[in-house]
Amino acid sequence: MAVELGEVQLQFAKLIWEKEPVGSGELVKLCSEEFGWKKSTTYTVLKKLCEKGLFKNEDGIVSSLISQDEFYTRRSEEFVEETFGGSLPAFLAAFTSHQKLSQKELQEIQRIIDNAKD
Repeated sequence: MAVELGEVQLQFAKLIWEKEPVGSGELVKLCSEEFGWKKSTTYTVLKKLCEKGLFKNEDGIVSSLISQDEFYTRRSEEFVEETFGGSLPAFLAAFTSHQKLSQKELQEIQRIIDNAKD
């Protein structure tokens, strides 16, 4: 599931993830305070994100269909697939070619690799 979000949609999604489950009336109030949006703008953007399969609005309660972590996981996987042909080693090589990793980062990567072996 490829989900492309613009910056405004992403900020709105983060607000929902932070506050969910949230009543749609409360969401309108939050968006007015956070973004200066009118009620119609909030509902338009919410509808688009519901159509993309991220959220649902049932009985005036807005909640996520996928978590924020799942969204970013999918987005990362799509990036590696599109940019590096799905090769995680190619991504890491490119990432580290201009940036040194700290000992802590190397240990964390090693831990992830060790856990993936199990």
